[in-house]
Amino acid sequence: MAQNGMKQGILAVVAGMLVVSAAHAGGLERSGYNIDLLFDPSDYAAEATATYVNPQRELKNVRDTDTANTDVLGGTFGGGNLNGRPNAADDTESYWAPRIGVKAALGDSIDCMADYSQPWGAHTNPGKNWAGANNNIETKVESDNYAATCSYKWEMGPGYLRVIGGGFYQEVGGFKERLVQDYTGTPLNGIFSGVGRLELEDSGWGWRTGVAYEIPEYAMRASLVYNSAVDLDNLSGFIDLRQLGFFVPNPGGGPPILATGTKYDVSGAASMPDSLELKVQSGIAPGWLAFGSVKWTDWSQLQVVKFCPATVTAATPCTSLDLLYRDGWTISGGIGHKFNDQWSGAVSLTWDRGTSHGYGSQTDTWLLGTGVSYTPNQNVEVRLAGSVGILTSGSSGPVTFDGQVIGDDVTYDFDNDFVGAISTSLKVRF
Repeated sequence: MAQNGMKQGILAVVAGMLVVSAAHAGGLERSGYNIDLLFDPSDYAAEATATYVNPQRELKNVRDTDTANTDVLGGTFGGGNLNGRPNAADDTESYWAPRIGVKAALGDSIDCMADYSQPWGAHTNPGKNWAGANNNIETKVESDNYAATCSYKWEMGPGYLRVIGGGFYQEVGGFKERLVQDYTGTPLNGIFSGVGRLELEDSGWGWRTGVAYEIPEYAMRASLVYNSAVDLDNLSGFIDLRQLGFFVPNPGGGPPILATGTKYDVSGAASMPDSLELKVQSGIAPGWLAFGSVKWTDWSQLQVVKFCPATVTAATPCTSLDLLYRDGWTISGGIGHKFNDQWSGAVSLTWDRGTSHGYGSQTDTWLLGTGVSYTPNQNVEVRLAGSVGILTSGSSGPVTFDGQVIGDDVTYDFDNDFVGAISTSLKVRF
């Protein structure tokens, strides 16, 4: 039979490993949603976690496939011929994913928790000096999530049935820069950079519901939790084309006049995805625990997200974020062991299905994780978890979506690349 120390040791390190394994999933996922603190057996608990992720995606064989110059008034935005620039680039940036939570038991049946996290994010930064700069110089997405979740449990059979519900408020923002026109070798070089910027932000509400069944005697728990989508119905910001210069005819018949692009407001709508996650764990022998999880995330709702000004003109055109994601699936499993009253450890293997399929670089990811938990006394717990993995190889090129060709501006390949992550956390029970 599992002892309370086993639950507070092995289950803690398992929770830490699942956090670090989820920190580099497909789509825009950073750490997703996590309510494991709600199940802590203590009356009160507080936890702080920090996860560092270092993906090393490298693009190669890059080719600019839209070499036409940009003509703002004509409605074409090729950016010029960039094939003289390097045909390789480091695409991804490392990042931190924090999480802070507190949990309280309200009587024998009700548990509640409040937490802050950054579930969504992305940061690619290949820079300006590569052949695909007309597609991307830098893209960054950030989020802040504030959540409250409660559960009610009652005895059923040898264990407890728990119903779960909660809500969360989410803020999402970000930007994208790309080379709208290359001025190398022209009189405008050094006057205009040719870089355009799209910047957006919005906020919205979501909710969650779920059920769980627990048999504490055997450290057994199965939970199924659904997190709703967060609708960003007023995703608004601006397009800045002031670093774009072009000549227009002189009404007086003289030399052409140099005009510049403008900065103007745009808006659109999108939704951060809903998800469904099943987690199962159980003691399998004295001091040993097996665990696993399956998660579906509805990334396919993010395809081509269009942003337009109130009045569309040749000088103030629409733009779009072309994502073409497919649904994400993440499957994880592993084994945990309690070494003694203070130390526990675990290992896991995680597969995440890439959300890109022909366009983009988010292919399947495999992660091998390990972690340890140190509990010097019943009130304090420190854990350290890490993972190493492979971002699988692939290529990106033109894809047809709703009769429109997406990705016809650049093509590239990528090999199997490394990703590493480390997470540390401190939990205090009282």
